[in-house]
Amino acid sequence: MIAGALDVALEYVRLGLRFDRVEAGFVDAYTGDPRLRAQVLDEPAPTPRQLRDRARELLRELDAAELPADRTAFLRGQLTGLECSARKMSGEPVGFVEEVRAYFQVDVELGDEGEYAAAHAELDRLLPGEGTLADRYAAHRRREECPPDRLEPAVQALSSALRDRVRGQYGLPEAETVRYEVVTDKPWSGFNYYEGGYRSRVAINADLPHRLSQLTHLVAHESYPGHHTEHCRKEQGLVGRTGRVEHTVFLVNTPECLMAEGLADLGVPAAIGEGWGAWSEEILGDLGLRFDGALAERIAAAAAPLNRVRQDAAVLLHDRGADADEVAAYLQRWALVSPERARQQIRFLTDPLWRAYISTYVEGFDLLTRWLDARPAGQPVADRFVRLLDEPLTPQRIAAELPAA
Repeated sequence: MIAGALDVALEYVRLGLRFDRVEAGFVDAYTGDPRLRAQVLDEPAPTPRQLRDRARELLRELDAAELPADRTAFLRGQLTGLECSARKMSGEPVGFVEEVRAYFQVDVELGDEGEYAAAHAELDRLLPGEGTLADRYAAHRRREECPPDRLEPAVQALSSALRDRVRGQYGLPEAETVRYEVVTDKPWSGFNYYEGGYRSRVAINADLPHRLSQLTHLVAHESYPGHHTEHCRKEQGLVGRTGRVEHTVFLVNTPECLMAEGLADLGVPAAIGEGWGAWSEEILGDLGLRFDGALAERIAAAAAPLNRVRQDAAVLLHDRGADADEVAAYLQRWALVSPERARQQIRFLTDPLWRAYISTYVEGFDLLTRWLDARPAGQPVADRFVRLLDEPLTPQRIAAELPAA
């Protein structure tokens, strides 16, 4: 490794840590040398303009560092996202679509209401009965709710079962562990806090009802084979074996977030695949928790197009000038959520740090699903998915590997 390569990578890490001085929570995880973090904490607090200027300097230095192409592409994407964040922090006007493009290397637009209507028609067929579709869908979701006092044992059972599958399919460090805790007053349903050393703490928000059929997705997303598994394998491989120190820090509103969230949302297809409903039903049935796994799987497939409604809400709020009441009505109409759930989603979409983040789920899942489906004939899903766990891929790289439209 040449000196310039090490310098640019370390300075990127240092810059990322400085962002946390301006916006607490900007560093999602840090597993590097604690002395570096201590040095940053001892510095005078930076200004957003200083952060912006440093990001621009490092972007200019990248080509001269003579890094491998994949490493250069990763750092260029990360630094571009940081430069945009710094501009926003300093009060510079940045349009929402431009913001999402700079952070995540994707373009966003409103979804197709015709596709939403078709999803509604399929849900209407799967959920016959009296009342509106929204009422019947809400009733179905209530029937699937996990009793709050059973939430932790249900999560632990699913985590143990998924861990066994992932260890066999992808491999995990021997010392890895995940511990779960129930929290309240958060804008998200679950959150992985990666602590380094192959350890994660996963918080689950008890303010939101958790459906039995979705708990498998939650655990797969946060732990096996999602965020925890990715962090472990990259710490063991990219950092431990190849010394890529840029992967010791995970920063919000950067391209790696779209990759991580898309990967995590593919956790169930990657670990279980078709039949996940029956698999989940059996695991939870051993705890006396009952739901119809086959029906849940069909309903999830029918409702999948409605996931994009959440991004529509962000575009309407931040790009089209809609107010919160209009967006809440839009969410209730097309996503079939309750007024309370709509307001919870708007809370996330209006958080200054997280307002663009919904695109990591929507666009990340769409992009990586198309990439996974485009794998060579005969290649197992696991052989394709493991690249997401191990390689420093970017949304641009994934898009370039897709067949031409």
